Amino acid sequence: MKPKKTFAALFAAGVTTLALAACSSGATTSSAAGASAGPSATASAGMSASGEFGPGCAAVPTDPANPGSFDAMAKVPVATAAAGNPMLSTLVTAVQKANLGDTLNSAQAITVFAPTNDAFAKIPKADLDKVLADNATLTKILTYHVVSGKLAPDQLAGTHKTLQGGDLTVTGSGTDFTVNGTAKVVCGNVQTANATVYIIDSVLMPK
Repeated sequence: MKPKKTFAALFAAGVTTLALAACSSGATTSSAAGASAGPSATASAGMSASGEFGPGCAAVPTDPANPGSFDAMAKVPVATAAAGNPMLSTLVTAVQKANLGDTLNSAQAITVFAPTNDAFAKIPKADLDKVLADNATLTKILTYHVVSGKLAPDQLAGTHKTLQGGDLTVTGSGTDFTVNGTAKVVCGNVQTANATVYIIDSVLMPK
């Protein structure tokens, strides 16, 4: 029990530290571009009217009453939103095992790169089961998928510091983005109450 509390505490500290850094650095924070990051600035031919883009968005429920719909997810914090999305059930299980749900929900203004169930399925089952049973490794992997600041699509390309401490690099533009050269964004710019989510087709591994 003690290690879980320790990693959750470290994660919370990372959220606070990066949030403060984002507030003080105009070059790295999404707030610096807040005036230009609205729907009119990010809209493009491949985006929906509300800003989401990517082929994977077709799998998101359209009924606003469904907890996995864009409308419903926008009203709740990110871990709760992910729990309602049928594409992210394996990720939700991993977050629960690492005891990071409450920490993610209480974080302010973050970007989450969320691997789909199919992304986790690329990992051999024995290896995945081993990771899910190792709190230290699981926490490092999950926090590597979280970046401070709500990044709009026009802010996404570049290198970003993760809450795990390492960097990830996003390439692309418009509605076509790849993370670390391998993970494609299949449904991007999904809004939750406290995060912008980019759903990806591969699990990111920190160095």
